[in-house]
This record gives sequence, C-alpha cells and structure tokens, in this order.
Amino acid sequence: MSAAADPTPVPADPTPTTPLDPDAADPFGWLEDVEGQAALAWVRERNAHARRTLGADPTFAATEAAVREVLDSDARIPEVARIGDRYYNFWRDAEHERGVWRRTTLESYRSATPEWETVLDLDALGEAEGVSWVWHGASMLRPTPEQLAAGEPWRRALVDLSPGGSDADVTREFDLVAKRFVPAAEGGFERAVVTGGAKGGLTWADEDSVYVFTDFGEGTTTPSGYPRIVKLWRRGTPLAEAATVYEGTADDMYISARRSRTPGFERDVVSRTIAFYRSETFLADSVGTPEQTLTKIDVPDSAEVGFHREWLLVELRDDWTVPGRDGERTYAAGSLLAARLDDFLAGVRDLAVLFAPTPTTSLAGATWTRHHLVVNVLDDVTNRLHVLTPPDGGPSDAAWTRTEMPATDPLAAVGTRAVDPVDSDDVWVITTGYLTPSTLALATVVGPDGDGTTGTTAPEPLKAAPAFFDADGLVAEQHFATSDDGTRVPYFLVGPAEALHPPQGVQGTAPTLLYGYGGFEVPLTPGYSGTVGRAWLRHGGVYAVANIRGGGEYGPAWHQAALREHRHRAYEDFAAVARDLVHRRITTAAHLGAQGGSNGGLLTGNMLVRYPELFGAIVVQVPLLDMKRYSHLLAGASWTAEYGDPDDPEQWEFLRTFSPYHLVEAGRTYPPVLLTTSTKDDRVHPGHARKMAALLQACGKDVTYYENVEGGHGGAANNAQAAYMSALAWTFLRQHLA
Repeated sequence: MSAAADPTPVPADPTPTTPLDPDAADPFGWLEDVEGQAALAWVRERNAHARRTLGADPTFAATEAAVREVLDSDARIPEVARIGDRYYNFWRDAEHERGVWRRTTLESYRSATPEWETVLDLDALGEAEGVSWVWHGASMLRPTPEQLAAGEPWRRALVDLSPGGSDADVTREFDLVAKRFVPAAEGGFERAVVTGGAKGGLTWADEDSVYVFTDFGEGTTTPSGYPRIVKLWRRGTPLAEAATVYEGTADDMYISARRSRTPGFERDVVSRTIAFYRSETFLADSVGTPEQTLTKIDVPDSAEVGFHREWLLVELRDDWTVPGRDGERTYAAGSLLAARLDDFLAGVRDLAVLFAPTPTTSLAGATWTRHHLVVNVLDDVTNRLHVLTPPDGGPSDAAWTRTEMPATDPLAAVGTRAVDPVDSDDVWVITTGYLTPSTLALATVVGPDGDGTTGTTAPEPLKAAPAFFDADGLVAEQHFATSDDGTRVPYFLVGPAEALHPPQGVQGTAPTLLYGYGGFEVPLTPGYSGTVGRAWLRHGGVYAVANIRGGGEYGPAWHQAALREHRHRAYEDFAAVARDLVHRRITTAAHLGAQGGSNGGLLTGNMLVRYPELFGAIVVQVPLLDMKRYSHLLAGASWTAEYGDPDDPEQWEFLRTFSPYHLVEAGRTYPPVLLTTSTKDDRVHPGHARKMAALLQACGKDVTYYENVEGGHGGAANNAQAAYMSALAWTFLRQHLA
C-alpha cells in the first residue's frame, strides 16, 4: 500500500533532508489521503493554529464584516440571461447563503427595485434533501418555432448542482413553469444523483433526448477524471441503453456533445478534447442510429471553432497554411477567420480574416448577435470593441463591414455579451475599472448605414454598482517592467497617489500586494473589487497586477512563451515587476507581498522558493506545488500540455526547476507564507498545499495553513466562507507588510 493511500501517517523526520529526493518515499505523502483520519486530524490542528494567529487578530472581525457586506450587498449588479421573455439571475446574499435562482421581466429589471420571482431556492432544497448543494448552472431547451408560435413557454431546463462545491456534480431536469424538478419516476432526466456526482454533464438534443457524458463505470473516464464517452439518452429508457455517439481514446481529456437549435441551422456537434489546446470538432448526422456519420471540421487541432447560422469561425493558436484559389496562404496564429460552413465542408479554404494580431494586440473574445459579430480586442491590455457584419453574398473570404465602437478609459475593462444571439441584435455592455464601480448597459447593434458602416445605438445604462470604498486620493496606472530576457511586461498599479509617486530621493515603504496568474492563456484585465478597496487600498495599501507571460494578454504567442521548459519566463516576469515596484521607490522587499491561486498558486510557490529575497509575505491559494506528482492527482493529467510530463525523465529535468515542493531548503530563509485550500477541491488536489505546509513546518519556517471543508476549487461554497477566507489573507498580509 502506498503512503498516499495509507490512513496512518508515515513518521517523518522532524527536519527532513532537503531538497526532497523525488525518487525517495515522500515523507508527507499520507496527506494526499483527502478524507483520511490522520490527514484530517492534521488539517484540524493547522486550522486551529490559523484561527489563533489570524482569527484572533484585532482587525480580523472588522475585515471579515467589511468583505461580507460587499458580497451580500443588495446593490450589486444582478447579471441576467434572457430566456424567452424572462431574465434569469442566480443570487447569493445574507438571506440566501446557498443562493436563489430567480427571474423577472426586462421592464422590471430596468427599475431600481426589480420584482423577482423565485424559481429555485438552494437553501430550502439543501435543507429538505440534507445536501450542501452549490449552484453549477443551468441550460434550457429552446422551444421549436412551432411551439413558440403557439405561445408555448420555455419549460425544460437541466440544472447542475454540486455537493459541497466540487467539480463533480449532478444534473436534474427542471420544469420552469411548475418550478420543480421532474422526478425520474415521471421520466425526468437525472445524472449521477445516487453516486453523489461525477464530472461531466447533460445537454439537450430535443424534448425527449439528451446527450450524456459522465462516468459510466470502469474505463469510461479519462486519466483526469473527465468523461471519454458521450451517449444519446432517450426519455423513459435506462441509462444503460443509451446509444454511444462517440468514444475517445484512453488518453483523451474530455468528450462531449450538444445540439444547436437555431431554426433552420440545427446541428449536432461532438467535441473531442485531446488535451489542453488540442481538440477536434465533428458534425454528426443520424445520431444514435446505425446510419450515424461524423464529419470532422478540418482545421488544426490547436484551433477553436464556432458556429452561427451559416457561418464557421476559426480561432488559430498556430500559423495555418492552406491552399487557396490564388495558391497557398498562411493565416497567422492568433487570427480569427470566417467562412460559410457549406463552402468550407466542400473544400473551400479561402477565409475572411476578421482579426489578425499585431505585436501589441490580441483577441479577447467575440460574441454573435442575430446579424452581427462584436469582436473584443486587447491592445496593450486595453479593450477595443469592433462591430462586424457579414456580407450578403459572394465568396467566403468577401470583406465584412466593420466599425469601431467608441474607445473607453484605458484603465477600465469593457466586455460585451449577446442578449439573445438567435433572435436579437441587443448586447449587454459591461464596464469596470480598478477605481470605477461596474456598470451594465444595453445597446443594439445596427446594420450598415448609408456609408456602409455598422455601429450600435447609444448604450442605455441599466445598472451601476455602488462605490464600496472611497476612491478619493487613489489613482490607477499602467506601467511596464523589463524581464531578464528584455521582454516588456505590463502591469497595473493602484493606490494612494503619494505612495505611487514618492518625493524624489525618498524610498517608499507602502504595504504593496502583487497579484498574478500567468497560465492557460488567461489575461488579467482591470476590474472593480470592493473587497480589495475596503481591506487594502483604504488602509494605505498599494495593489499591483502583473500581466506576465503564460497568460493571454498578447495572444497565443504570449502564452506559449512560458509553456513547459519555458515556464521560468513567467516567474522571471513576475520577479521583474516586483523589482520594478522597488525601483520606482513605491515599496521595499520587506513590505511587498505576492498572492495567487491555482496556477497562480504555483507562481507564488515559486516566488517563495526561487525569489524569497524579493518579498515580505506570500499568499498561496488552492495551488499546484508538487510537480512530480501533479499529473497523478485528480485533474492534473489534463495539464501536461501546460507544464510537461513528470513521468518522462527528460521533461522532469525542467519540471523540477519549478516544483516548489522539491526546492525547499531547510537552511534557507523564506518570508512568512499563508497556504489555503479546500477539502472539496477535486480539481487541484489539496495534498499540494497540505504537503508544502507540512514540509515548511518541519523545516521550522513561518507557515500558516487553512483548509476550508467545502467550496471546491473556488475555496468557498457561500459568501460567509468566502468572507472568512478573504479575511484570513488580508489579515495575514497586514500583519507582515503594514
């Protein structure tokens, strides 16, 4: 029996030989037993220590209350999704800790005090069923045109619920008119209710069938625990009789399917995720019958595809060279391309270029309305919105009509989201900045006018979040640091004007927190946080956000520059920003902290062991830290495209250089560190944080550890837990940096 599976802890040397030998027995491997008695006893002891050192701090209760007030505020913007003639919202507050799914009309939503109709109360459901349910979302079945013409309402939904907040969840059919779950005894669809949850889901095919991709038993999941088989399940039949639509290989990452029900453009789509950044998409015909066929969309595995009516969109991660009518043509990585789907399936490879990257620009996203496409571009991490209208005819690569929406504050992020891409040209416009509370407006995208350009109506302001803190005297700026290899690395800076610009010759000592992520092509853009403002900025703190390589701020190339053997570049970038904050005389190393979660937890773990001299305190949340074991723990196998395969000796040679668990040295000085995680995190195994804390403790380092009992990878299952976890971090940072 392995140490990780043994419920009895393996005795560890009080001061283990460090760095740890990855080929020897792991002295703290027993902490990987998530629910093991010995492991949970250790967790309880460390949690008690955190409560004594942080929870008893005189500022803790006030910080927790201030954060909770933000999270529970009725003045927050309730984001809505249009379903038929109703607008749905999921909402948590002090009265609804687990949350309430509710709906209203647009007319009521426009008012200062909308009248909400409760559809599903999760607190009441959890109490009735004795399960700590956490909302994972819902998908609705669009009625047919005939049903809509007859006045039939949107009735059928599939609701995803997680016990405790883990990624594994259940799916249950819900009647939106009767506002109740449809029991299996009445033919309702239910997934994994008995077993307590599995990773996967259900998606609607029609009123009486769904696609199901889940754990069907031994051999039906991938090494990451995700589904590798998708089936068509017909109402009133046992799940065991569902017809297999597609089965991936044992090494794939995720298999799923869905049906687009846009009238006149109904399509069944099967998705095969081979690994992160590699996938295949198929169009399926005669699904679930012996005559079933699958037609692969012939694009690079690294590309992403999307469908809207007659159009196919292709977003490239790598250069793509294809034959065209005028010879070979190469489309650049990071481009967004369009073609008529029928032409593409017929072999035409002349595509319209809707966006092509430059050294400072990248595609942040795109959203379809009924007739138009709104493209969101980042230019040096500043949003620019463009409206594109496809041509009525001509070849697939015919030019689209284009116009720019008005520019916004460069230190505010702007996003758009279609209200209803099937029937409407309305879009939500969401604006948010570090010091500017979020606003929500409604605009309509209009077609080409007399000069051939498109545009939008003047956005109608609908909602504005309150100012949760006084921003007087605070400023937000963007700066650039220079990394070790000369790369220009942007970062945002927020804080008191006098702290950001100290008098000439004066070395500032402002308590400063540097936040980062740097992975999976995720960009960090400005956003309003009442929590940061209340808990940090209004106490004289400075807040910085680093846009390091590995993220998506400059598109695929920015991400790929820090993959696998190049991971060190992300850490060099973050360290460069830390040094720049000192160089600008804003702070000193003793007053500078770092914070990050998940992949950002791996980042801050590396700051701890590789650059301890740059920081006065470090917060590491739901992290990866043991890069020798990560691919064998929960969903870790799905991330080898990002980090590398530790089971390959050649790849382990570079992985070990950024495996914090194997870089701890007992004789080295480290800044104080707070590690937090969740017992219910079934994405990043809590063993990473547990083992790192135990090792640092055994080496006599200043380490504080707290593990929430539920909450999944988000770390908290309700606002009360989120406020408590947040207060732990802010109290820790103030203790060591202020």
